[in-house]
Formats: sequence, C-alpha cells, structure tokens
Amino acid sequence: MEGRDDAWLADDAALPPDPMPVLARWLDEAFADRLEPHPHAIALATVDPDGAPSARMVLCKRVELEQGAVVFYTHRESRKGRALAAHPRAALVFYWGPQDRQVRVEGPVLPTSDAEGDAYFATRPADAQLGAWASRQSEPIASRAALEERMAEVAARFGVETRGVAQAAVPRPPSWGGYRVVADAVELWRGRPGRIHDRALYRRTLAERDRRLVGGSWRVERLQP
Repeated sequence: MEGRDDAWLADDAALPPDPMPVLARWLDEAFADRLEPHPHAIALATVDPDGAPSARMVLCKRVELEQGAVVFYTHRESRKGRALAAHPRAALVFYWGPQDRQVRVEGPVLPTSDAEGDAYFATRPADAQLGAWASRQSEPIASRAALEERMAEVAARFGVETRGVAQAAVPRPPSWGGYRVVADAVELWRGRPGRIHDRALYRRTLAERDRRLVGGSWRVERLQP
C-alpha cells in the first residue's frame, strides 16, 4: 500500500482489510498532483423530507481513520441540512479522473460538535466567514446586489475589512456546522483498459457506544465492472 502502487487491487488475497487508509492516501496524492481546483470536492447525495433525492458538490475537510468517517461543513438550515435532519444518512463520491480513481462512501450522518465547528470556522478566510452570515443558503434572494449589500452589512457589523485572512472577530453562525458521515460501506474503484475496472466493496456493521458510532471489522468482496 506504499506509494502509488495499486497492484493489490488486482489480487483478491491482497485486498487491504480497511478501505479508509486507501481513501486518505488517494486524497493526499490528488493534492500532491495538484488536481485543481478542488481535489477534495465530493458529490453528496441526500434524501429530502418528502423522499426526493438530491445531490450537490461539497468539500471534504477531513478523513478520520480511527472512526472511519468523512467530515464536511455547511449551513444546517440549507436544503441538504434539512434533508439530513429528516433522513440522517448520505452517500459520497470522490472522483479523480486524471488518476482513474473513485471512492464511494455511504453511511449514517452525525452533526459535529460546536467546538469542532468553532475551530474549523476560525480558519476560514474572512470572506467565507462573512458569507456564512450573509447567506441564508438555499433560500431565494431578489438579486446579486441584494446579496452583496448583506455582505457589506455583515462586514460592518463585525468590523472586518481584511479580505482573504481569517478573522477571530467573526464567530461561527449558530446554523452553520459540520457533519460526520460514518462509513458502513466503501467502494474503491480504479479504471482499467477496456472498462475491465477494479472494484472492491467493503461493508461493516456500526453500533452506538458512548454516543459514538463504532464499526466492526470490514468485509470485502470484488464486484464486476
């Protein structure tokens, strides 16, 4: 599993026992290869309260190896936030075309703690901090000018003029926070000539313990392309 050798995918006996370190390595290598603009962009699929599916792109902010989870942040009153409140389960897709790699992650979703949200929000550029206050994500607005006016009002409220640099003066909005997708299914995919691709599907059972979801051992099987 060291370096960029994915030959283990072609050998059933050598499939890794845990897919999450592979996901973390592939993500690191996507950054190393400067796959712009966002190597950590992921498709997030949810189910609305009325049962309709919905998908959009978000940014993976952390892969947690110990728990086997993926973390992202957003407005909790947005469409996806309302969907996750109603149906706290999601599917994610990482795709790195130049490297012919894809990872699918599925599992239940838990909100991150306020402390985690505060810590990450404090690292965001000032414009992004102000935007989190100015935008009521997914809600209609009359015009672009109206949105920019709200941005100016928020900047004045917090006394922030510096652009691009995180500002400790801007706190995290109460409705903005993170989500942790705890994987109970992960599929590793690597493209091959003739569309005879490698696919390895991992599954495990999750149990609640001390207000955390703890996973059992992974079971893996190869899928046909």
